[in-house]
Amino acid sequence: MYDLGIIIVNWNTRELLRRCLKTLYASEGDFSYRVVVVDNASEDGSAEMVRAEFPTAELIASPENVGYPRGNNLGLRHLGYLGAGEVNADAPRYALLLNPDTELPPEALGNMLKFMDARPDVGAAGPKLVLSDGSLDKACRRGFPTPLVSFYHYSGLARLFPRDARFGRYNMTFADEDSDLEVDSVVGAYMQVRKTAIERAGLLDEAFFMYGEDLDWAFRIKQAGYKIWYHAGVTVRHVKRAASRKSPRAQFEFWRAMLIFYRKHYRRGTALPVHMMILSALLLKGGPSLWQEIRNPTPTP
Repeated sequence: MYDLGIIIVNWNTRELLRRCLKTLYASEGDFSYRVVVVDNASEDGSAEMVRAEFPTAELIASPENVGYPRGNNLGLRHLGYLGAGEVNADAPRYALLLNPDTELPPEALGNMLKFMDARPDVGAAGPKLVLSDGSLDKACRRGFPTPLVSFYHYSGLARLFPRDARFGRYNMTFADEDSDLEVDSVVGAYMQVRKTAIERAGLLDEAFFMYGEDLDWAFRIKQAGYKIWYHAGVTVRHVKRAASRKSPRAQFEFWRAMLIFYRKHYRRGTALPVHMMILSALLLKGGPSLWQEIRNPTPTP
């Protein structure tokens, strides 16, 4: 049995993927791993590059861009994680979702394995992610976007009082970034998940497309009785692409993901007046296209 199964979902990030794989294969430590690259119909030669330069990587070339959660599920199933209650005995002890725009120091994988091996109650964990300028990627340690936490964040109260444990819950800005911390969720750019947690919680929800699926997975992993931890003892570089953040499609999918997450986990406990305010705010942020999702919700498990 392998210790770690690493899934990298790629779409038109050939050069970033090359750098990611080079740093990954330079990893040091006494552990075994498999690498699965799921290419979402890239048009930049990413799949050809993987075949030519990284022949030990297991390549799944999707004929279409199926999105982030479905792409990761292709990799998870390939490794033997088949769904809730269905995990092959020889599936790796841990699965790692890794973005192609990450760069790993040699000791990162080994130290993350040691961290989770020492804490059997931890179902998922992630390292300290830093951006190109050395600042913390705030998404790497998060609170769930409950209606109240979301209000604090988007109303500006979190920016005014970042050190307050109530107002700063969304990005955990009240906590020392160099200290380990139990959190609600880590980010799918580097999300290491225990095999038994996947067996209990199931795979990623494919109703999402490119945001929110990591939050939803963490939510279900916690429901299954596990904890989620941010491990500051490991630092990984995360080269976020500004172009994707400015893309209208990306912005729409972000707000669509927030709608799906809210509807799935908080709608039942939300009073109708508050519910209507939340839908209005999401529609304002996500634009008219979000109305279709409000009227005809994408089915979720």
